[in-house]
Amino acid sequence: MRGLTRSAKRAGEMAFNAGGGVINWFPGHMAAASRAIRDRLKLADLVIEVRDARIPLSSANEDLQPVLSAKRRILALNKKDLANPNIMNRWLNHFESCKQDCISINAHSSSSVNQLLGLAELKLKEAILKEPTLLIMVVGVPNVGKSALINSIHRIATSRFPVHDKMKRATVGPLPGVTQDIAGFKIASQPSIYVLDTPGVLVPSIPDMETGLKLALTGAVKDSVVGEERIAKYLLSLLNIRKTPLHWERLLHRREELHEETCSLNENDSRGSLRRRRCLNNSDAIYVQDLVMEVQRTLCSTFLDFTGNTEEESELECLIDMQLMALRKVFRIPHKPFDETHGPTSKKLLTLFRSGKLGPFILDDLPDEQ
Repeated sequence: MRGLTRSAKRAGEMAFNAGGGVINWFPGHMAAASRAIRDRLKLADLVIEVRDARIPLSSANEDLQPVLSAKRRILALNKKDLANPNIMNRWLNHFESCKQDCISINAHSSSSVNQLLGLAELKLKEAILKEPTLLIMVVGVPNVGKSALINSIHRIATSRFPVHDKMKRATVGPLPGVTQDIAGFKIASQPSIYVLDTPGVLVPSIPDMETGLKLALTGAVKDSVVGEERIAKYLLSLLNIRKTPLHWERLLHRREELHEETCSLNENDSRGSLRRRRCLNNSDAIYVQDLVMEVQRTLCSTFLDFTGNTEEESELECLIDMQLMALRKVFRIPHKPFDETHGPTSKKLLTLFRSGKLGPFILDDLPDEQ
């Protein structure tokens, strides 16, 4: 993924991506929550700042950084399963060189969250000896997985600590803005440790177009604020500029070779029929896998067949429109007369990207590579 920030910057500056105007999303509850978070941060013994592993810098709330940097803090880069692991290791080294405790996690994985808790306990070692009650705050922009992390901590806490208070669960959803109140949860006794789950809060004004598009692409800004078609075009801009379809071409070729070998083995193996029955029982997963391969194959073929110059903005936009039309057929979305929009197609493409089906990505580049 090296060089993606340079590509991303160019994509964000293109007229068809920038044409929708500046991206901002700061509803009333965020303003109130932002003030409440600042007040409670004064009391926090440790802050876990959750960021999206795909955008380790762009998913930081810049308004809170001066306050956070003065606290005991752990950066938790969540959704590591959606991020390129090789590039992620370089990001971890970068934060370590900046003297910032950082860990990549999957909030739905107990082992991953256990590692985070181990680091938190290490950071609180001195405070545990002095204070009868400790407070951990979990903060971050919308939809980075804070509530999923809180729920995983709850599950682990019930087996590790003698907790007598009834513990609530945080509401988890795929849409930004699910948590709108600050809620406290007791996770341990002796000493008493409380975790505060806070609503996702953006800055009142997102600093630049590029950051806004990255936040929208990863789901931190509501699609209705930016428009699904605009976000999908930004995604396709990145993929084409980076020549990702050429990587998929090699990947698809290897998958087809492996599939042929598997079919050959099944034909010569008495257990082949059992394997086929298992495949039928897992038909939903096979459908999604086949759909992803068809999407990748379509984007690859349109990229290879395109005779224009993708260095030219107008021609790249032409390629993207062709790709969206081709994807409409892949997704079996009926064409309506006089309707040149790509809303349903864009929505399905974004779903595949955000769920990691199109592969692992990191959209931010390391500062020393910009």
